[in-house]
Amino acid sequence: MIRSLFISPSHIFIQISVEGILLKRILTLKQWAATLILLGGFCTSTLLYYTHHHHDARFETFGKEFFLNEVQSNPIHFHYTIDDAASYGIDESSLTLPIYHPGEASNDIYELSQVRTELSTIDRDLLKEDNQYLYDLLDTYLSATAGTAACPYFAEPLSPSSGAPSELPVLLAEYQLGSVEDIENYLAILSQIPGYFDGLIVYEQEKAAAGLFMADVTADKAIAQCSALMDMDSLTEGTHFLTVTFKERLDDLMEQGIINQEQSLSYQAEHDRLLTTVVAPAYDKLADEITLLKGNGKNIGGLAQYDGGRDYYLALLRLRTGSYRDIAEIKRILYQDLQFNYESLIHLLQADPALKDMILHKPMLLPESTPEKYLSYLQTVIQEDYPAIPAGKDNAQIHSVVKYVDPSLEPYSAPAFYMTPPIDNVSDNVIYINNQDTSGDLALFTTLAHEGYPGHLYQTVYSQRYWDEHEILPLQNVLYYGGFIEGWAMYVELASYDYAIQLAESAHPEAVRYYQACRLDRQIQLCLYSLLDVSIHYDGASLEDVRRIFAALGTMTDESVQAVYQYIAEEPCNYLKYYLGYLEIMELKKQASVIWSEPGETGAACNPETFPYQFHCFLLQNGPADYRSLAARLVSWNP
Repeated sequence: MIRSLFISPSHIFIQISVEGILLKRILTLKQWAATLILLGGFCTSTLLYYTHHHHDARFETFGKEFFLNEVQSNPIHFHYTIDDAASYGIDESSLTLPIYHPGEASNDIYELSQVRTELSTIDRDLLKEDNQYLYDLLDTYLSATAGTAACPYFAEPLSPSSGAPSELPVLLAEYQLGSVEDIENYLAILSQIPGYFDGLIVYEQEKAAAGLFMADVTADKAIAQCSALMDMDSLTEGTHFLTVTFKERLDDLMEQGIINQEQSLSYQAEHDRLLTTVVAPAYDKLADEITLLKGNGKNIGGLAQYDGGRDYYLALLRLRTGSYRDIAEIKRILYQDLQFNYESLIHLLQADPALKDMILHKPMLLPESTPEKYLSYLQTVIQEDYPAIPAGKDNAQIHSVVKYVDPSLEPYSAPAFYMTPPIDNVSDNVIYINNQDTSGDLALFTTLAHEGYPGHLYQTVYSQRYWDEHEILPLQNVLYYGGFIEGWAMYVELASYDYAIQLAESAHPEAVRYYQACRLDRQIQLCLYSLLDVSIHYDGASLEDVRRIFAALGTMTDESVQAVYQYIAEEPCNYLKYYLGYLEIMELKKQASVIWSEPGETGAACNPETFPYQFHCFLLQNGPADYRSLAARLVSWNP
């Protein structure tokens, strides 16, 4: 109503004046002056409202376009992000895998500058508070991304641990099929993999020409991985995990009456054909091209050994972790944390010598259970310190399924991972467990806390439903804040040791100190690896330097030391994403305890007993984000 009135301000003036004359034919001079003042105030407030609304509308349009452009850049990404494509006016079948073309890496910095220029035309100060926050997040994220784009050939899309060849099969295996259109889109993606890999080959050739190709030891792992992932024997025998999982999804569609048996058999035949004649040869070609490029990688260490490597590392650290501290400060807080935890562990071991033997043999002290029961227990026990997940528009119940990584993927997969659901359907969730890395009841319990409740699953579903409830733009779904996401998961994983103690101590009182020691040991390891990440990639530490560090500690075989060094060299900032992210959350917690100890707008300070609950509300409602933006947000947030 107000918007339509503003279209004709002269009409407003005439209507009010006429109504005034009709009510009282003769106005005194003072009455006329008062009327004009009121009218002027009304017009001013209307103008201000329109100005703010106009800028909010522009920003929201910009944000929606940015979001849709990002999710449409890759059909797999889109399918995992959007469940109902039609509601966004998008034809999912028109989306294709991105193909890299010669020289494109150098264009990223220009394209980012264009987006930032367009964003800058919107006056941030005239936006409402939530949009101001999103504006800051987007601007900061684009700036951080530009920092890495300025070094176009340092990225490694073929990393054996997190590269496209190993991640693609997992994403294909979990690609949701709910209709005939989904099946056809999935099969179309398989047919596009050769072109996608050809683009990656072009990029690797350009990396080699720039003197930045991977080390031979990394290349050998990538080559072996290609062969293992697309094993021709399992493909021809019909036992490959992609074959098995595709049939299972088709069986589900048959049960729902969406397809019949004849259609299912036809789709399976086409799927087998694509895997054996299109996808497997694409992996073979990729392996061959990596073999041809072997020898071009001159560096077996970290980024510091390259010209411009330190600058790239700093930019990558900001982008991956969300921390804007300088290297010296990061080292300081890591060293302090390492020293504190090391001294605490020594104190525990001195107080209870039996702990050494327990740590060595890893006794099973938790009640015998299943992953599903552990998740259920965690979901219940966290309720005092963590807010309930918003009901959502449909009030749908949250479901979770625990699956196990296929044995062929175990050597290349993380110990566990959570498959993020589409933003418009967060009810169904999947957690994958790697049997190779989660032996023991405590490891399984804390892993499920990390991936499930109150970890990734809980944080993802809570945040998405909160954004939906408050009609907040879904920008944070395309701005990847690994330092917050993994920092949160590490924060709650470490907290879950206390839940494990509650579950085990009645039957096993020794579990209290043992689990405390296990938590400290976990923190020491992650903190040490985080320090090594900085040492290798920023300070230029060599394998020999790392050998000397572990020799002083006396904790690892030389083979294990080499494996740790190589992994960190191949995956810069990965450990920092987890542990520096966790430490940043702990720093925020300290700041919140100080800020909220004073009375706020409500006239009362935050109750110490409810502080953990309120702090978690703050993180869940304002993250994922970088930590500089969260620290600024903390000051104005009212618990």
